[in-house]
Amino acid sequence: MRGARFSNVFVIARFTVIEALRTRYGMILLLMTLLAFGLAQFLSQIAITETAQIQRAVVAAVLRFSAVFLVALYIITAISREFSDKVVELMFSLPMPRSHYYLGKLAGYVLLAAATAAVFTLLLAMVTPWQQAILWGASLVLELLLVSAASLVLVLAFNQVTPAFSAVVAFYLLGRSITAMQLMAHGPLVDEHSAASLLIARLIDGIAFLLPDMSLFTRTEWLLYPASPWLDLLPLLGQTAIYLTLLSGVALFDLYRRNI
Repeated sequence: MRGARFSNVFVIARFTVIEALRTRYGMILLLMTLLAFGLAQFLSQIAITETAQIQRAVVAAVLRFSAVFLVALYIITAISREFSDKVVELMFSLPMPRSHYYLGKLAGYVLLAAATAAVFTLLLAMVTPWQQAILWGASLVLELLLVSAASLVLVLAFNQVTPAFSAVVAFYLLGRSITAMQLMAHGPLVDEHSAASLLIARLIDGIAFLLPDMSLFTRTEWLLYPASPWLDLLPLLGQTAIYLTLLSGVALFDLYRRNI
């Protein structure tokens, strides 16, 4: 029985990856890789000082945001298309728990995210020492895991591309900038006696409590300085495990409450 359960998840994950290959996800990934490589060469020609550092920082930022938005947009459009084609209703009509559908999809998209991170890490290793590139790539995998889970949860909730993608972008950008927003809200220039300032600070603290601190993931300074401690990945692993569990719980609750 247990083997049959896992086989459902494996089959769904397998066909999810095959679908990505058939929709030319790999071609888009290759195109973005070539564009990033061209950008790296361009920066190496125009930078006057600290050429290597500027090249690494800019290329890493471009690759990170490209990976995040490519993975998120693909997941959202793929699931939205399945809703439009009634594929989700067909899957739920089969004698199979809805959790198997979710876990299979999540596993397939995790593999897709890991492959995307691996390709971009190999490209970054061409302009960065491989030890630093691997650390950056491992963190990118964890970051894409959270983005994949968030994209899957939001597209299952909204069933439409525009609101789901907008919510993912807001989730990611807030997670990336919430620490800086907290520093500004509690900075020395803020009027501590102002009710509006206190309200804004509490609101930002509440959002920071709910969101993962994405600013800790895939840091550019790992590529600029030789001392890159692997222990920095431990809190990232903890955050990824916690928020992956929470997002999966939200997605499964939403799937089981629906009358599809």
